[in-house]
Amino acid sequence: MSNTNQNLNANYRKEIIFLILSGLFLGSLTLLNVLGTSKFIDYSFNFFDFNIPFVIAIGVLPYPITFLCTDLISELYGKQRANWVVWVGLGLNFWVLFFVWIAGVLDPPTELINGLPKINIENNQAIVPSEYAFYQIRKLTMGATIASMIAYLCAQFIDVKIFHLLKEKTKGKKLWLRNNVSTIISQLIDSIAVILITHFIVGGLPKEDGQLTHSLFYFILSGYLFKLSIALLDTIPFYILVKKLKKYV
Repeated sequence: MSNTNQNLNANYRKEIIFLILSGLFLGSLTLLNVLGTSKFIDYSFNFFDFNIPFVIAIGVLPYPITFLCTDLISELYGKQRANWVVWVGLGLNFWVLFFVWIAGVLDPPTELINGLPKINIENNQAIVPSEYAFYQIRKLTMGATIASMIAYLCAQFIDVKIFHLLKEKTKGKKLWLRNNVSTIISQLIDSIAVILITHFIVGGLPKEDGQLTHSLFYFILSGYLFKLSIALLDTIPFYILVKKLKKYV
């Protein structure tokens, strides 16, 4: 009976940890899609009289957490569970997309221009409808979600595939190698895919006078350098978490 209770407690702890990691993954994924390209952070700086743009969408900020979570799930629970979490994340993207879409369809404003309520001008002042903020976020969220779904599938499955390929090649050793290499490659693919899709299909990158504020190269490079920096910094926390959590799972 004692052994049975211990096994039940161990299984309970194991599933609780899996639930927490999955929740962090799915919550971060939802947050990044809702925030999406609603705002860009531009920290351009000068280097030897060269202006080097560093501009990222705020939706990118929670994104590295998703890779840390899938790497932890891959290491602790195996490839199959990690892939299942990725598929659930894809379904969640569609779920978010559906509710954002239907919320705009139900009781819409009388006149929409490019998906946004019409702004009236009276006495040289713009009268912005109360629904304008929602429809602006709706437009950006739907575009960001579509772009991220495609990039997300490619990047996450490649991340899981490379992680387990390196785990087999190194016979379970060199945890730092599979954590970093899988994340570095998958996030490069994600950065390229999401920027190209956001620009050419969604048209969601910031513009001035109809022209992009920066070249596509700088948008891709900025997002990738941010993700890469976080990926390298999370190596130590990843080691610590794996060591601590393995006692429970």
